[in-house]
Amino acid sequence: MIRSAFFALTLAATASLQAADLKIGVIDMSKVFQEFHKTKSAAEKYKTNYEKAGQEMQERQAAYKNLAAEAQKLQKMAQDSIIAPEQRNKHAAELGEKVKEIRSMEMEMQEFAERRQTQLKQEDMQIRKGLYEEILVVVRDKGKADSFDLVFDKTGVSLSTVPVILHVKEGAAVDMTDQIIVELNKNAPPPGAEPAKAEPAAGDAKK
Repeated sequence: MIRSAFFALTLAATASLQAADLKIGVIDMSKVFQEFHKTKSAAEKYKTNYEKAGQEMQERQAAYKNLAAEAQKLQKMAQDSIIAPEQRNKHAAELGEKVKEIRSMEMEMQEFAERRQTQLKQEDMQIRKGLYEEILVVVRDKGKADSFDLVFDKTGVSLSTVPVILHVKEGAAVDMTDQIIVELNKNAPPPGAEPAKAEPAAGDAKK
């Protein structure tokens, strides 16, 4: 029993020594993501596509209002007792076709809104995924180059929304945030430079 207790104490002491020897880094990934120059340019691209989708929707709404105004005019003429019955019947038939056109356009507008919303959401997810992959490459390379044993995201949360890192003893970990930001932005284009030409967003050709 004495030997078992001694063995347990030895393991605990060894584990404590190994933990003390670990070189641990922490990163504010939220700050890194926001300060990455490609994040800012990607946000501008997304904003442009979002505004374009809004403009396309406004154009459809304007066309819809015109159709509604034409249908209202036809309805008045179809109910006008002053004009000949034949003319009223003609306007009534035209009204029926106009109503069909309006219903068709309502469906098209709804489908367009849903499609564009899905496209923009997917685009946002793809952009974020690509940026985080670039950031992680730099983090891993920096971690290896500076011989870090562990690197944590200090802004990360668990599935229960509780922060993964609840406490870090002062001096026990190195904050790599600013170093990573500098590394990511070392090849950033100078202020005012023309951004790289963005590829068309998925589905831009479909309206």
